[in-house]
Parts: sequence; C-alpha cells; structure tokens
Amino acid sequence: MKSDFTLAFNEIVESRALPKEKVLEALEQALVSAYRRDSKAIDAQKVVAEFDATGHPRLRVEKEVVRDVISPQTEISLEDARQKVDPDVQEGDMVMAPVETLSENFGRIAAQTAKQVILQHIREAERESLYTEFIDREGDLVIGTVQSISQNAITLDLGRAEAVMPPQHRMPNEKYRPHDKTRVYIVEVKKTNRGPQIIVSRSHKNLLKRLLEYEVPEIYNGQVEIKNIAREAGFRSKVAVAAQQEGIDAVGACVGMRGIRIQNIVKELNDEKIDIIEWDQDAAKYIARALSPARVTKVFLEDELDTVRTATVIVPDDQLSLAIGREGQNARLAAKLTGWRIDIKSVFEAAQSAIAHLNEPPLRNIFAKHGDLIEDARRILEKKTAKRVVTPEEYTKLARFVELSEGQLFGQREVERRERREAIAAVRPLVPEAAFSIPLEELELAEDIMRVIGRLGNVGELWIRYMADEEGLRTALVEGGADIDAMEAIRDALDDLVVPEVVEKKAEEPPVAEVVEAEAIPTPAPEAAQPEVVEEVSFADAIQEDLYTKQVKGKSREEVEPEFIEEEDTDDDAAFRKDKKKGTKKKAGKNKRRQLVFDEDAGEVIAKRRRKRGDGDDYEEYY
Repeated sequence: MKSDFTLAFNEIVESRALPKEKVLEALEQALVSAYRRDSKAIDAQKVVAEFDATGHPRLRVEKEVVRDVISPQTEISLEDARQKVDPDVQEGDMVMAPVETLSENFGRIAAQTAKQVILQHIREAERESLYTEFIDREGDLVIGTVQSISQNAITLDLGRAEAVMPPQHRMPNEKYRPHDKTRVYIVEVKKTNRGPQIIVSRSHKNLLKRLLEYEVPEIYNGQVEIKNIAREAGFRSKVAVAAQQEGIDAVGACVGMRGIRIQNIVKELNDEKIDIIEWDQDAAKYIARALSPARVTKVFLEDELDTVRTATVIVPDDQLSLAIGREGQNARLAAKLTGWRIDIKSVFEAAQSAIAHLNEPPLRNIFAKHGDLIEDARRILEKKTAKRVVTPEEYTKLARFVELSEGQLFGQREVERRERREAIAAVRPLVPEAAFSIPLEELELAEDIMRVIGRLGNVGELWIRYMADEEGLRTALVEGGADIDAMEAIRDALDDLVVPEVVEKKAEEPPVAEVVEAEAIPTPAPEAAQPEVVEEVSFADAIQEDLYTKQVKGKSREEVEPEFIEEEDTDDDAAFRKDKKKGTKKKAGKNKRRQLVFDEDAGEVIAKRRRKRGDGDDYEEYY
C-alpha cells in the first residue's frame, strides 16, 4: 500500500508534467529551509535532507566532534559520533550528524516557509520545462485557441503555455474571435523571469513553407526543394521549387491532383493566392517565370558594380498591367523572389524610346543592316498612335525591333562594365596587401559616404575603385545621396592613411676571396639576414613605389638607370641636401633631384630632372 507521501508526490509529478528528480529536489530544499527556520541554524552550517523509500524525511547537520558538548546545535560528543556516524571518527573532526526531528515538530512559520519553497521550486522547474519544450519547437506549427484580443497583441492558449501574436504577425484579411482555433508558426521563444515568452505568427513566410511540407510528401522527403518564398500575407505569395530527383514534376507535386494539395493550403490561409513556379539556374528564365501569369517577350540582365542587379523585362502591351499587378504587387513579389530589381516595359514603350534615340550611338549602327526593319517600326508606331488596328505580323516585327535595339544598348553597357572590371583588375596588384585588412571605419568618413561605400568592405577595395574607376565611384556617391565633396573627402582620407608594409632586407653577399698561391685567404662568413623591418607608407608613396616596381621589374641596372650628367646645383638641390643633413623628411614627389619615369614613346624607364630657370620662378623638365 502506497503512503500518503508517495500519492501526493506522484500527483504533483503528473499534474505539473515535471521530472521526479525536480520535485524531489524541491521537497528536499523545503525541508532544509524549514529546519533552518525552526532551529535558527547559521548559513555556514551545512544541512542535507533526503527521503527514504517510504517517504520518511531524514536530516543531517554538520557538527564538530568534541569531548564535552556545549552547543548541541553545532557540536556532537565523541561517543555519539562513533555510534551514529563513524566508529573511526576522532575528536575535532567535522561530521554530518543525523537530526532526530520529525516534520510534525516544526512550527507554523517553518511549515509556511517549507510550503513557499516547495511552490517556488515547482514553479521554476515548470518554467524551465516549458522553455525546454517550446525552444525545440521553434520554427514549427502549433494549434492555439484565442483567449483574449487587444490592440497590442492576441493571446493564444497552447495547452501548457500561452503565446502572443503581435500586430505585425497577423494577417490583415483575418478576423480573430475568442475561442477560435488557429494554426500558427512559432517565431521565437524568449526566456524571462515569468516563464517562456512565445511569439507566434500567421504572416511569416515560413508558415507557408511548413504547410507545404505537411501537404506535399515530396517536399518533406527531400525530392522537391523550396528555393525561395515571397509572401504578402493574406493577399498573394510566390513559391519557387526545384526537383532534386529526375522524373519528378516539382510544380505538379505541389499543386496535387486536381489542385487538392494547394487548395488545402489556400483554405488554411484564408483564400490567399499562391503561385508555384519552377526555379531555374538561368536568371532570365527564372525572372520570366516569376512574373507569371504574365507572358514575357524578352529579359535583359545588368549586373552593375555599384547598384542592385537590374533586369529589364519586355512584355506585350496587353500583358503590361498583368505583369505589374495590382498596386505593383506581382512585380514586387517577383523581385523579392528572384533578388533582382525588375524594370518592366511594354513593346510599344520600348519601341518609342528606341526610335527617339536612333541617331545616338550605339543605336546608330542599326541603320546599316536593318534599315527596312526601322522603317516598318516607324510605320507601325504611327498606326498605333493613331489607334488603328495592328496585325499580329506587324506586332511581331515591332517586338523584333525592340529586341534588336535593347540588345544594342545592353551590349554597349556590358562593354563599358567589362572595361571597368579590367581596369580594376589591372590596378589591384598595385595596392598593398595590408590595405585589404583595414576596415573602412579607419578613414573616419561621414555617414552618407559610408552608406554608399560600405559594400566595398575594406580600404583596399576603395583604394582600387578610386584609382581605376573614379568616375563610377563619383556617380555612385551622387546617386546614393552623398555630399558633393565626397570624392575630395575620400581622397584626403586616403592621403592621410598610413598603411603598414613589411619590407625585407636581403643579406649582403659575401666578398669574393682573392686566390693567392702561397696562402689561401679564408672567405669571411656572410652576415646574418636582417630581421623584417615594418615601415609605414602613405597613399601616394605606396602607389609611386608600386608603379616603379612594376616598370623596372626584369631590367638590368644599366637599363633602369641611364647615364646621367651632373649639372650645377639649383636652389632646390641645395635646399634638398641641407634638409637631408638635418634629417628633415619631405613629402613624396617634392625636392627630389631626379625621378624615374616610364616614357611610353621610348618604351623604357628614363630619369627626369627638374631645374629652375634663371629668368623666373617656373620649372622646366629635361631628360
């Protein structure tokens, strides 16, 4: 027959859904607290409680073994210690002595303390258990019952816990009433002092993803993969899927026989429209499918260096409104789904723009090969403007002209982008490697400039863009809303930047020993290589030295340094030597007697010298 303690213990475990170890630990802590309150034991004294198989509590208190007991609460006699604790105990040892005190002997205050401790520990254990349960279910679907509705949040009952649905996670076309059951997506589980705070959503795009996994076995088994989802909750969603196994129709699997699978999801989302499209590695085909149900004539892609990737889509005139969608919804969802900025044009609009710019390059080149097509396009546009009927054959010619003109424009821009990339690649070796590890924050530029150049990532990339693509960088700054003096600020910041550069000093070659017949002279041992010396170079110095290194690489000393005729010192030469004796450092490019420059006409590096004229303050250069 079970004792009352066992029955009560099992009831708490089952009603609270807690582990037995947690409940037993709470009871032991309560018994210890009650004993301390009843006996007024000090905190330094160790007290341990435990329960036997019958539920009878046992207390043990830390006491000192003495010969004569003065304080029974902290001391125990040697004889009692050897009888009750350990026969080998010695005087002065600390032992855990049993306490012959039953729970019914505790006072009223001690009993209330024990009750409070039990309830507190059980509540803490229950909160921890709830948090552990729902943190594992984060990102999953649950069914909740609406408890209360307020302006700030909707409270749902999930059984053992309550969840909160903020306003931004509601569907705008749904009305919530108390006691209604609804399926929600667990967005986040936070741990707080009052228990876990569970945030659920009906508008999250992963809600649609989980519903597809539940309804479509091919997605759940991994035979069909969901590539991306773009959703405007309550109105429309687009889902891109791809088959991971040959012979499987990804779109058909999601739709189901007679649309039964997708209809179940639409019903769950309160008649939200869902477009299932097939993902394609070709971005042009992918974008064309993303704009469904509209038909697309042609897609032109532009991957700019400083702006978002742009896709210009040409659609028939009768498909323009369908491609854009109500309030731009279809185009907006397609852009979210594909990650491209989509610019939609009708055939008539694109043809008018091309005709207006035919005298400008590169459209001027079309006249030579496609003069008849241009005349037909002009005639068709006149008929369209006069609101006359355009035959399908004429419309096909007009669409062909648009594809030809847009292809010329995009081809020209692609050539310009390729030239920019080649210029950037050519300049990259000239930038010190250390610059690529310096963050842009070191330049201390304004926020509007950092907002534009932030995507470059480091000083090295900005350095390259400043040297090789200054005009493109200036255009990006202007379009990004930066200050008019942004380029000057970047230049000054790069000039003031000090880049640590490691320069290796090679060991000097040992002198060649002279051969003597009588006695060989030993060759002196070579000096040890000097350690690496870290120098600091500025923006201008580093570029000048890198250019010099690239120009003279692979040439002999005679080729690099041609014969130079000394002339009388000028005022600058005297000042330079005077400053050199004093140890004064001059900026790069100033007060130098000569400078090595690559002459494009001669095809070699020559020495250039600056000399002050006698009749004025101007300088002349000679070689």
